[in-house]
Amino acid sequence: VQLQASGGGLVQPGGSLTLSCAASGRSFSSVDMGWFRQTPGNEREFVAGIRRNRGTTYNRGLVKGRFTISRDIAKNTIYLQMNSLRPDDTAVYYCVATTANLITSSMSSPGSYDYWGQGTLVTVSS
Repeated sequence: VQLQASGGGLVQPGGSLTLSCAASGRSFSSVDMGWFRQTPGNEREFVAGIRRNRGTTYNRGLVKGRFTISRDIAKNTIYLQMNSLRPDDTAVYYCVATTANLITSSMSSPGSYDYWGQGTLVTVSS
């Protein structure tokens, strides 16, 4: 599975941004996907996941209702809509995928994913 993430950039606090991740090389209906993020010196942090059956999981302590993950099967693409962005959302965001059929409790573990995109930088600053 090849993953191509895009949509990062500079946004002001309180603003919105949508990340996209296009998947190729595997039937889109046979992968679970998600987003992690990482800041310098810290471990990768789970943001949100979406399963092949479209079930979603969020790091609710992080997201707090501000982010929404979705998928477009026709475009083989997942999205992360981010609203009310804060400076501490600044990070490199990684798109991930796995062919394993994950259980909910496994979706937040980086080791559950076989494929990682190149990352896209989101900077929240005035």
